[in-house]
Amino acid sequence: MTTLEREAKTLELPWPFTGREDELELIRGALTATRHGIVVTGPAGCGKTRLVTEAVRGTDCARVAGTPETRRIRFAAFAHLVPETASLHGAFQHLSGVRLLLVDDAHLLDDASAALVHQLAVHGRTRLLVVTTDGAPATGAISRLWTGELLPRLSLRPLPQEETARLLTGEAAGVGLEPLTVNRLHRLCQGDLRLLRDVVDAVRERGLLSRFPDTDDWAWRGPLPVTATVRERTAHVLDHGRPEERDILERLAFAEPLPLHLERDRLDLLTLERLEADALVHVDDQGSVRLAHPLHGPVLRAAAGRLRARRLSRTPEQYRPALDAEQAALSRRIEHADVRAMPAPVGEWLVAEGAPLPAGYAAVRARYTRLRGELREAAAWAREGLRDGGDDPSCRVELALAAAQSGDPTAAHEISGGRSHGGGAVTRPAAARGDAGGAVEAIGGDAYDAVRVGAPERAAGRLTGVFAEHADALARADGPALDQVAEQLKERGFLLFAAEAHAQAVRAHRDPRAARTSRTRAVALARRCQGARTPALSGLVLGELTTRQRQIVTLAATGLSNRQIAEKLTLSVRTVGNHLYSAYARLGASDRGSLPWLAELPDARSA
Repeated sequence: MTTLEREAKTLELPWPFTGREDELELIRGALTATRHGIVVTGPAGCGKTRLVTEAVRGTDCARVAGTPETRRIRFAAFAHLVPETASLHGAFQHLSGVRLLLVDDAHLLDDASAALVHQLAVHGRTRLLVVTTDGAPATGAISRLWTGELLPRLSLRPLPQEETARLLTGEAAGVGLEPLTVNRLHRLCQGDLRLLRDVVDAVRERGLLSRFPDTDDWAWRGPLPVTATVRERTAHVLDHGRPEERDILERLAFAEPLPLHLERDRLDLLTLERLEADALVHVDDQGSVRLAHPLHGPVLRAAAGRLRARRLSRTPEQYRPALDAEQAALSRRIEHADVRAMPAPVGEWLVAEGAPLPAGYAAVRARYTRLRGELREAAAWAREGLRDGGDDPSCRVELALAAAQSGDPTAAHEISGGRSHGGGAVTRPAAARGDAGGAVEAIGGDAYDAVRVGAPERAAGRLTGVFAEHADALARADGPALDQVAEQLKERGFLLFAAEAHAQAVRAHRDPRAARTSRTRAVALARRCQGARTPALSGLVLGELTTRQRQIVTLAATGLSNRQIAEKLTLSVRTVGNHLYSAYARLGASDRGSLPWLAELPDARSA
């Protein structure tokens, strides 16, 4: 593999504003002339300051911020706006000409500044944009801004995995990061954008990215860089005082992907109870103990030192039983037609550490993720099984199938054996083109593939369960039955198959309204399948939503009436209705019954 060399000109990371379009519009709407402002809260590092900065870009905005060092200095935050000797009333008067005030880290304001902000909310004409951190103690004057309903409150969640992936596969990382690296970064940082940027910076600057041969993907394998930000986030773990507690934390860090019950007789239960009370470990329903945060294990391993790490690290013989058990659990799920999300940390841990991954496990993991519709991740797992120079046929097949379902017409040459293993993939270029007859001949008797490409007669008597129901509904051209099958497939985790069943229902429905609803559901599911392009999904191109349409659709999906939405966004009821009607037309929906599906369209952006 090629290693990314450190170059001075590539060290600056342009982190564009990504995602949060709905929240951005809500904030801007709350700062219009008829509104008093809004409070934005959320956990540390989730991007609150970045969001509000984007919201006020281009406006005439005064800014103040609280700091820990000035909490006891009167009007410290407003020192550049009001005289040092001003009274509360005088300070209020000095700000009478400020039309928009951004208050960052409001939980760190001194008492006088907090009281001033509260008075501005009660009596002033200044529009307020107040930012505070969840869990941080704030004065009553600040907390009463939302508890007293003076200002609406927007609670910002950590950046979800989908938007984290969009950020890291865009401009921010500087190179194209492969899916397992993106997943690892999200798992470690849990939507904390400040931490995410710090880790990505360190990984790039230290030359820890390697490129897979014959791809444009870069991967991060190996230890976590313990940067200043990482240390700050984990100081309560790294500096944990009691030796017996630190010993257990380190032992967990090196055994975390393994069943701990094998060692429980060697652990002090009272010490574990203290660690659990301090929220440093978590005990699941089966009695297994894990570190409470995914970041803690890598940090403790990185800080252990070579000799201690060598003593505590597991050998391949020690982790292999746990890996085999995980592989068997995934295989049982596939056999029982249930591919819903399940924890499988052993393989993830081995990949993250850069340890060799057995090809048999990689192929099963690739197949499981492919059946879930996670096509890019499926290809990444298959490549992991081929990474060390092996040419395992099962991994090669899974890599080709993921590419074929993504619409890659050249994928067929990668297939070993010429057919899929056990139902669930189109394996020839004919299938990628939508040539049903050619595809059925190519799949070598795979009955469910025949159903997926629209030839259910080839599967007669060869399927069971929901797959047999799918074949029967398609043979009868029964639109409602196909929609019911799609719901069952979605419930079992087969998102791509569910999207295809809804797409087939579009063509089978006699009722145009029912067809539009099926189309909306097919598109919503297909967009969660990482670029899937299969014969059944061909022709399902729909118009995108504008930012305002998506905002209104999202609010309506929560149950708000048109009038409530209008009041929230400072719009007329007629305007809200017109936007909803336009959204229905663009996405092929019929009424509010489709709104939960419309709200699931993750890629709809400003048109």
